[in-house]
Amino acid sequence: MQTVYAYLPIGRLPWLVPEQPEVAGYFFDWMKHDTRDEYWKQWSIRDRWSKVTVPALNIGGWYDVFLAGTVENFTGMRANGGSEIARSGQQLVIRPYDHMPWVTKVGDVEFGSAAANKTNEQMVRWFDYWLKGKSNGVDKDPKVRVFVMGANTWREAEDWPIPGTKFTAYFLHSLGQANWLYGNGSLSTQAPNDDEPPDHFVYDPADPVPSRGGHSCCTAAAVPQGPYDQANLEKRADILVYSTRPLTEAVEVTGPIKVTLHAESSSVDTDWTIKLVDVFPDGRAINVSNGIMRASSRNSLEKREPIEPGKIYAYTFDASATSNLFAVGHQIRVEVSSSNFPHYDRNLNTGHPLGSDAEMTVARQTIHHSATYPSQILLPVMTAPVQTAAGR
Repeated sequence: MQTVYAYLPIGRLPWLVPEQPEVAGYFFDWMKHDTRDEYWKQWSIRDRWSKVTVPALNIGGWYDVFLAGTVENFTGMRANGGSEIARSGQQLVIRPYDHMPWVTKVGDVEFGSAAANKTNEQMVRWFDYWLKGKSNGVDKDPKVRVFVMGANTWREAEDWPIPGTKFTAYFLHSLGQANWLYGNGSLSTQAPNDDEPPDHFVYDPADPVPSRGGHSCCTAAAVPQGPYDQANLEKRADILVYSTRPLTEAVEVTGPIKVTLHAESSSVDTDWTIKLVDVFPDGRAINVSNGIMRASSRNSLEKREPIEPGKIYAYTFDASATSNLFAVGHQIRVEVSSSNFPHYDRNLNTGHPLGSDAEMTVARQTIHHSATYPSQILLPVMTAPVQTAAGR
């Protein structure tokens, strides 16, 4: 697989036989449409929520590549479904799984008996109610049921984001050397001062940060997925590491996550990547959520706009969603870089169309975190954290 991933240009990937469209012609169509144009809109679900007139059971996993779409469809049909029953009949269930298989041990983490796979039973119960008319209480079930990792138990609610969520900004800080695990980066709810120097790193597309777990598809043997220890990766100089002090009170983060980075690059296009990480007292650093922003898509997915090298831009983007209890003694950590490969494709920093060339440009990257240019992650904090499964 590594040979396949390393091949350039990806728009001519020989294993998919580009000269024979019947093999995988769709892949090469994708390469030709690297913005949200009419090609993609013809299949877009978000443009057709109003046509949905039936209830839906939206099932996802915290490490599934389709997590964002699962949550978006639940909220979209709940707000814009084409009938009252479609709007009121939406339910959302998220378990701590990657795409496949659905087992209690995912990656490096064992989530316990509460994470046992009961998807089939749930679907049968759902269809018994809606298709067979069985009075089994499905209509009384909570609209939202999500597994809280770290606590290894469930949280129920009537909407998403969960009512009462306290969206809390955690700001990046450093003395200008947040590079790698042993740098001086920190993370806190205190806003930065203007005397904080920025952090710098070099992103070389020929040596991208390798993916270790994450939200991907469809088997871990082909593409890294799931929760894994990131500690060895964090020894790279092209990863900026920002951590809170060990927590004296548990913090439950449940909901959508947004990031704002004030950043500059020496290239005309590049990527900014983020990971939210749960750091254990023994040093394990388990990835919880992740996200990416392509600089040229900062304003719209429908068109590419090159950036001006050396200019500071504000990049605001999603880092997916999660539900995780950061326990007492743990640390909340944010990693910032410009690659997470092959979870996301490499940005070659050239500004050329996706998949068109094998040229690569090294980018010198700067992350600002001052009062003028505050960089932050906005976490959905529950005011009353769940108890762990053992404590219930």
